[in-house]
Amino acid sequence: MGKVVVITGAGSGLGRAMARRLAREGHRLVLLGRSLAKVEAVAEEIGGGAFALSCDVGAVESVRSAFAAIAKHEPRIDVLINNAAVYEPFMIDEGSDEQIAQALDTNLAGTIHVTRAALAQMGEGSHVINISTRTVAEPAVMLALYQTSKAGLERFTKTLREEVAERGIRVSMLRAAGMMEEGMTMNMSPEVFARFREERAKRKIGYNAVSQFASVADMLPWLIDLPADVAVTELMLEARAT
Repeated sequence: MGKVVVITGAGSGLGRAMARRLAREGHRLVLLGRSLAKVEAVAEEIGGGAFALSCDVGAVESVRSAFAAIAKHEPRIDVLINNAAVYEPFMIDEGSDEQIAQALDTNLAGTIHVTRAALAQMGEGSHVINISTRTVAEPAVMLALYQTSKAGLERFTKTLREEVAERGIRVSMLRAAGMMEEGMTMNMSPEVFARFREERAKRKIGYNAVSQFASVADMLPWLIDLPADVAVTELMLEARAT
């Protein structure tokens, strides 16, 4: 029997790719996303009794409501994948209150809210996987909030690992490089994207290779099926030009 896997941000991008990949392995999936229509579409596509719920990870009551529903559907959570994130480039002095709050609420506080709720249904053999980004390793203009929130996520991951180790719960961080998929467009206005490219060019910051969402998702079956006496604390994935 497959494992019960909860994925946040499962309606598109990497979250959707992970849902597709893990469904092929026979796991029982709980898909969370702000847009119920999107996660329901993914659930219908992958089948296997996938359970879709609306959940804004940055809103505490939304998280509580979602996990109350999960508890009725699946009393135990084997794997939690904290994937939901907001990626919106802006210069700090130009960012709105809403942009700053959304980046921190979704990328950092949201992961904390979700993990706290999920731990009530996790135990020996369960696994928390937090998705981070290689951009935390170097300054990236217009991405200060994104980087800051992900750096906080990485510190949270390391400390959480120590807190839950005695309960037999594993905690891993997957740090991925840039990702795309065929037909994908940038989730920002043409004006913001042009400014982003301009600011990077002024600082002679190039563009690295990008990998496919599906290629990164291919790592998940291996990661969540580790032998009991093995733990992966950090998995760093670099995109490779092909």
